[in-house]
Order: sequence, then C-alpha cells, then structure tokens
Amino acid sequence: MADDTDNTKDSLTSVGDTAGLEALIARATRAGKGLPPVERWNPDFCGDLDMEIKRDGTWFYLGTPIGRMPLVQLFSTVLRKDADGRTYLVTPVEKVGIRVVDAPFVAVEMNVSGRGASQVITFRTNVGEVVEAGPAHPMRFVDEEDTGGLKPYVMVRGRLEALVARPVMYELIEHGEEIEVDGRLMFAVRSNGEIYPIMPAEKLKRLSA
Repeated sequence: MADDTDNTKDSLTSVGDTAGLEALIARATRAGKGLPPVERWNPDFCGDLDMEIKRDGTWFYLGTPIGRMPLVQLFSTVLRKDADGRTYLVTPVEKVGIRVVDAPFVAVEMNVSGRGASQVITFRTNVGEVVEAGPAHPMRFVDEEDTGGLKPYVMVRGRLEALVARPVMYELIEHGEEIEVDGRLMFAVRSNGEIYPIMPAEKLKRLSA
C-alpha cells in the first residue's frame, strides 16, 4: 500500500509546479545523452495535464508561460503524438495529455545548401533541434482557408511537426521553383532529393498578378 501512495505522489498530474515536473521527468528519463525512446514506452494513460503549447511555440503550465528554455527543452524530449491525434508527455511509467494549438514546435531558422536536385534545406526549431527536410523529415504545405495564407510544416520526429515561422516561410519561398509533379506544373521546393509542392504554378501567377 505504501508503494501505491508513493506512486500517486510521484505523478505528473499531481505535481503543482514546473520545478516538480522537471524533477520527475529528469528522474524518469535519466536525462542521458540523446532523446528518450518515448516511441517504445507504453505506460498507462494517467489523465490530462493543464499544459498547452501555443501556436508561437510558447509553453504554458497552469495558465502561466514557462519562461525557462532548458525546462521547455526537457519537456519537449518526452513529447509524443499518438495515432489518436493527441499529444502527450510520456515517461516509462505514465502518459499524460497536453493541449497543442497548432504544432508542438516552431521552425525559427533555416539554411539552404546546394542547388537543384542537390539542394538541402535545414531547419532549427525553437527548442534547438536541427532537421534536414527530406525522406526522414518530410514537409507539407497547408492552405489557411480563413486567411488565404499558407502554413508550411516539417516533420521533426515521430508524428511531431514544426510549423515554419512566417519570416522563415518567406525565406523558404525564395528557394521555390516550378516543377512538373504528376503531370501538373507546381511551384515547389526541393530538399535531399525530394520535391515538396507548395501550390499549382497557375495559382502562384494569379496571386502575383
């Protein structure tokens, strides 16, 4: 019975501040080198946590922004998005749901090397992860029907994506070109041998007119 009580106290949903969460997650993951193997963990669902990631990448806990970047980076290492479409903090012993307004990460910087088929686009996220767009980290572009805008995403790990920040998106668009995709002329970007269509070329011409 004593063990059950200890487990209840050491629960992500029972901690009342970020310092307690930090200590629990650090102990659970052993804070070693590299990312914890969250995709291999299959703990019980233990309820929802009052934690939210806003569209700009700011993390909130109990309605208050988490201002310490090392803490946000620690929490981000145990993020997992499951097939049900929800995002969780996962440790070897428990899984708790959190809210994500858009994507859990934001791509805040990019670099382009090479040209044409040899071009490689590299992104850095707001939590410091660096990924090269390509087969392991595909990109996708979503039209915003309400605003007529465009939202690019790049896969970071698992099912977790980064929304490309607007200034970075404008830089990304500068590296676009017209490429025929499945018999249709598309405005697209290349990276690591892959082609990522942004929009039909004729639509771009209309928008630019």
